[in-house]
Amino acid sequence: MWMAILFSREVRKGRPLGVRRLGQDLVLWRDDDGRVNALSDICPHRRTRFSLGSLVDGRVRCPYHGFEFDGSGSALRVPAEGRNFKPPEYLRAMSYRVHEEHGIVWIWYGRGQPDGPPRYLDDMSGMDSHSEYHETWRIPFPRAVENQLDVFHLPFVHHNTIGRGMRTLVNGPLVKKIDEHSFIVYPFNEVDVGQVPRRAEDLNSGTMRNYLKFIYPNLWENYISKGTRIVAFFAPIDGHSTEIYISFHLKLTGIGSLDRLLAGLAMPFNKYVLHQDRRVVEAQDPGIFGDRLVRADSPISMFRKMFLADADLRRALGMDGPGPRGNPSMSPRGR
Repeated sequence: MWMAILFSREVRKGRPLGVRRLGQDLVLWRDDDGRVNALSDICPHRRTRFSLGSLVDGRVRCPYHGFEFDGSGSALRVPAEGRNFKPPEYLRAMSYRVHEEHGIVWIWYGRGQPDGPPRYLDDMSGMDSHSEYHETWRIPFPRAVENQLDVFHLPFVHHNTIGRGMRTLVNGPLVKKIDEHSFIVYPFNEVDVGQVPRRAEDLNSGTMRNYLKFIYPNLWENYISKGTRIVAFFAPIDGHSTEIYISFHLKLTGIGSLDRLLAGLAMPFNKYVLHQDRRVVEAQDPGIFGDRLVRADSPISMFRKMFLADADLRRALGMDGPGPRGNPSMSPRGR
């Protein structure tokens, strides 16, 4: 399955980038055609990091002995053996499938082969003007996702920002499953004056102005209005930490440069809201298996069904059961 792991702008031309994702150390770089490549960040020769090296003719060069590798993991040059030497097959580095689109870099994890590009949000057409931000949280991947699917923490965590009004009573929530890997949440919270919460089947999504959309495993959208969206993805570093990515999209004036400026000016507020979440979420118990969910947690329940069915991801994160077990792993690119 495809996992969003980086903003495109992080992989710059002319130098390798080292990151840790899904418990694996990776090196990413752009070749001479601008395509993103990914290898395990370990040279098979003497096991040092490619990311400390350089790029030569679109290949990554190990900083220790100058071995050069292409995006498939093939060793193309061993300087000590001369230019005419053909490196042996056993010097191959582990490579990974990557895809770049919509300003995001995805990597393929688990078994099987991709049957197409990663899925993206189908309601983002024309929403190109945006600002971006990311930071590391010391929380496991499920906690990062579930925080953004939680429809009734706003009055408490965000009492002085987006949760003003103390709308603590949760109607529904109305969760519409799109397919086995995606769903939409229509939040409808209101002030509690003694009324009984309405059931999901009694709510009409046509009367709701905003919604949350989630595409498994880690892509999320907050549809605020026709011209305002927040897109986020949550890239697991390992079983304990997650990189939180957010992009704030605006189409208010229709002038790209002006809308980008306005999106950038709004980012400090979005960061403040994000840090209100961080204070609470990083204090949670990291294990999700001891939670006792309630009716209003139905979006979280839907995500958990997908996550618990994803043995490849749980194995990579060491979350095969109530306690960590096994070694993180990610499937290399097939030959």
